[in-house]
Amino acid sequence: MNKKSLIVLLAALVLGSLPGRADDSMEAPVPVRMVPPKYPPEMRREGTGGVVTITCIIDEKGNVTEPTVEKASNDAFKQPALDALRKWKFKPAKKGGTPIALKVSIPIQFTMNDD
Repeated sequence: MNKKSLIVLLAALVLGSLPGRADDSMEAPVPVRMVPPKYPPEMRREGTGGVVTITCIIDEKGNVTEPTVEKASNDAFKQPALDALRKWKFKPAKKGGTPIALKVSIPIQFTMNDD
């Protein structure tokens, strides 16, 4: 997956989940380590791409917890997406300068030009 595209998608989803009031002084979590998913060999042979959307909690330490597949374009992409996301690390979300846990949805895209 193109890292730049992923960061843009992630930022859009995370920022969309934050409260709208400026006085909340919320800061979105920021990825500091992203591990790309392993492309399933059968999907690569078929030339099939797809997207898996995972809902998870980014905890106060920036760890990914409770990842669950929200939706997937193909079941073959579910496990590789979960495995990769569990290895990600974030600068945690903050409210009023204090790190907080935040539930987010993260799309993991599989495209043939991810080599």
